[in-house]
Amino acid sequence: MLTILAVLLPDLASAATTGESVNNVRDATAGFNDPAAALAAGYDLLTDAADIACIDQPGAGAMGIHYVKSALVQAGTIDVARPQALVYQRTPEGRLQLAAVEYVVLQAGWDAAHDAPPSLFGQEFMLTSAGNRYGLPAFYSLHAWIWNDNPMGMFSMWNPSVTCAAS
Repeated sequence: MLTILAVLLPDLASAATTGESVNNVRDATAGFNDPAAALAAGYDLLTDAADIACIDQPGAGAMGIHYVKSALVQAGTIDVARPQALVYQRTPEGRLQLAAVEYVVLQAGWDAAHDAPPSLFGQEFMLTSAGNRYGLPAFYSLHAWIWNDNPMGMFSMWNPSVTCAAS
């Protein structure tokens, strides 16, 4: 099976050999489908500098609504089963549903201890510079759309099937 995966999905196949699997992430985050569970576990609603909770990019789609566990961001480590952010989308009925996870580390701390940007699932993290819409120092991040299909790809930042528009 791994051989077939290696041909069809080389990045995910190589990740599977190191214990990084989408199934591990799903298993670890299944209990967070309700944002109340995320709050109870120490995740908090993230808003940008303009106090906007649902993050979108006109023409590209949206990320959705992030709940972030600051202690995991500050730890500066990457653990496939402990994403720093849980990303929710609003359903047509108006409730929040888990759609993706996001791994986040601050650039200064990571670069001080590593020679290369972080990566998971064979994917290198994206760098967001300081002066960003969140008011955060520069950080590395990787989205993984493990609960909602993303036509742009599992690790794309923006998902055109997610919207921030009110239902």
